[in-house]
Amino acid sequence: MLLALAPAFARLDERAKSDGTPLPFEPSEESVYEAEFSRSLLRGVNIATLRFTAGHDNIASPSRGKESASNLFFTADVQTKGLFPKLFSGLRFRQRVESTVESQSFNVLRTIKLDEQGSRKRTSEAVFDLKQRRVVWTERNPNDPTSQPRTVTSEFTGTVQDIASVFYFVRTQPLVSGKNFEVLVSDSGRVFRMPIRVGEKKKMKTILGEVEAIRVEPELFGDDRLVRGKGQITIWFTTDARHIPVRAQIKHEMGTVDISLKRITQGK
Repeated sequence: MLLALAPAFARLDERAKSDGTPLPFEPSEESVYEAEFSRSLLRGVNIATLRFTAGHDNIASPSRGKESASNLFFTADVQTKGLFPKLFSGLRFRQRVESTVESQSFNVLRTIKLDEQGSRKRTSEAVFDLKQRRVVWTERNPNDPTSQPRTVTSEFTGTVQDIASVFYFVRTQPLVSGKNFEVLVSDSGRVFRMPIRVGEKKKMKTILGEVEAIRVEPELFGDDRLVRGKGQITIWFTTDARHIPVRAQIKHEMGTVDISLKRITQGK
């Protein structure tokens, strides 16, 4: 699947490359969020923990192989808890994504994903060839080692993200009210165009205190989007240099999920 991206929206904010300004999450960062579900008379049920880390790929890991220490490395780990299995017919899920990103271009190089839904388990790896402008995704079933892996290959142009790196990429952008942009995101071997609208600013009470935050709306749901079906996601980023996501809301026909930052730490 070949998708084009306007050059103005396909590159990393030049500040981070031209004058040595640190990225918003350097040298390392860990953030933890809690997700609450609401539907009809059911309000504020804690259903999941989301944990994100950002840093440089300078730690050896069997799952990552020998990647360059100059690359960026992101993880995203989402796991259900509390009443979620009771609300959704016993379903428990966990998804962990490891993303290796070239630091200069902010183009994803490799994505490793673990996806567990009840007894179902899948592992996958996506490898991005920046010279051939092609991604090759391979999924395996660890519960059945004899089964044939699924493979999907897609082409891309411009800079492409995965579902872990995209939120960090957005943090590197200026985020000016009314100045919308677009990002390419790859998942399961396909490449999707994600328009992003930047809205108004407002004061919000958070664990960081009262902060000024800006409303950002990625077009995540819809035909030929990352998530099929109807829905809407809104994320609030602080307007300071770190652009920390402090709150998010997902509206879906199944209900509303409110996500709030509970803890953030940054290494020295």
